[in-house]
Amino acid sequence: MAKASPPPALSATRNTVLDLLKRGGPQSAGDLAEELGVTPMAVRLHLYELAGEGLIEESSKATGRGRPTKIWSLTEAAARAFPDAHQGLALEMIESIREMFGEEGLEKVIDRHSDSQLALYREKLAGLDNIGARVKRLTELRSVEGYMAVAAEDGKDWLLIENHCPICSAARACTRLCANELDVFRQALGPQASVVREDHLLAGARRCVYRVSEARAA
Repeated sequence: MAKASPPPALSATRNTVLDLLKRGGPQSAGDLAEELGVTPMAVRLHLYELAGEGLIEESSKATGRGRPTKIWSLTEAAARAFPDAHQGLALEMIESIREMFGEEGLEKVIDRHSDSQLALYREKLAGLDNIGARVKRLTELRSVEGYMAVAAEDGKDWLLIENHCPICSAARACTRLCANELDVFRQALGPQASVVREDHLLAGARRCVYRVSEARAA
């Protein structure tokens, strides 16, 4: 007899737990329970199942004299739970272009893609003079593209945080994609903004973080 599929409520909660860990980073069962509005025991049932599937793992964090708190985080295997936009096709195309036209030809294709991306962002950001408003609009565009992006104020600066990279496999195969992305952000946000990538997923961080500051006058 075929194994029954998990009930919709269970699947929805499991997905929400994965999403919370993706966006918020490592958290305790108590933290997750508060976000979900359920008891820590209810969350633990999902956590243990996800751990059994290799999607999350636990570590211990000392909290004073009491027992260490279990902290849950995503494993590399959890990447399959989040979209990686047509990664197989993208990797195949990158290798095919590289073989047919060499590295220079591949760079031209990537640069052409970046030009199109920049044109779209400039169109959508047109008329927004405030840096905060421009960061928020760019964040919305990136979220639509699958980057699970959020904008956050940090003192006088803004942070553009991307909790997921839907082209991660392609970016690993062609690092120019990431290099161009930073340049596209700088041009799209305009000369009044200074953009620095502080965290980089491909460098081992769990997400990409860009700090946007008001550019100093020359």
